[in-house]
Order: sequence, then structure tokens, then C-alpha cells
Amino acid sequence: MAKSYDHLFKILLIGDSGVGKTCILCRFANDEFNKSHISTIGIDFKMKTLMVDGKRIRIQMWDTAGQERYETITTQYYRRAQGIILVYDITRLDTFQNIRKWLRYVDEHASTNVQTLLLGNKCDIEQQRIVGKELGVKLASERNIHFYETSAYSNTNIDDVSLVYNATVMQT
Repeated sequence: MAKSYDHLFKILLIGDSGVGKTCILCRFANDEFNKSHISTIGIDFKMKTLMVDGKRIRIQMWDTAGQERYETITTQYYRRAQGIILVYDITRLDTFQNIRKWLRYVDEHASTNVQTLLLGNKCDIEQQRIVGKELGVKLASERNIHFYETSAYSNTNIDDVSLVYNATVMQT
């Protein structure tokens, strides 16, 4: 059977448990949002094919467990990823502070040319915001990576992020 795509890219979603990685994945792949979800155990993935510059791009997006007990399992997937999306919850300061830990894992386990993106998720609940947008912008600037605030619930920037990010990954 012939391939139904021109390029395949593996993208990893990483970050603390409960930041919305699974919801981002479901919104990206199936345009669905489920308020009640169960924490990912180990790792899961979904695929989506996009048209970018006339090419069929198959995105294999991997959803990793954010709990410490799964870190040794999930870091094994870093090296094979062309892209890594770090996610924090704008309503939980600890998840933003832990992004530096996740960045260390990227530095230690991912290939040197991996494309990295930072997402501040749950921007639909602005009234509960604890992490200011300027902190995400500053961290992304320090690391020379792209930054977006997203909401899987309201579908804010999920499509924009995927298109821009996929175009970036294609350039590598």
C-alpha cells in the first residue's frame, strides 16, 4: 500500500501532569474536547495529516505522562522526535517553574536539532491566571523558541500552533 503522506514528523508533548497535554492532543487530532479525562499512563499518540505548502504532512503527536514515575519511559522517546512541545498551565505556577526541568530533559535526551515550542495552556480561564504571559515570552526568548498561549477547551491557537510549528519542523 502506498504512503498517504509525503513526510512523517514525530512530535512529543511534555510537561507536568494535568496541564492539558491530552486535551491539546485530542483537540489537534480530532477537534474534540473532553472535560473529564484520566491521566495518561506511560505514553499515547494520535495522528493527523495536514497540507503544508502542497505536501501531505503526517504528524504523529505523542502524549507523555507527566508524573515522575514515568519519566524514564518517556525520555526514551525524546531522541526520535523531530519536535517537542513543552506545556504548562497558566493557572498553576509550579507547572511553569517545572518547565526548566523539562527543558533539561530535552537538552539531555533529545537530538541536538530538535525543534522546541513552549505553550501556556488554559488561557480560556483568564480570571484564574497565575502565570503572566510575559513570563512565557521571556523564557521562550531566553531559549530562542516559539511561545503561544493556547486553550484546548476553546480551541485557541491550537490550529495556528500546529501550522506554524509544522512549517518550522519541515525546515529542519
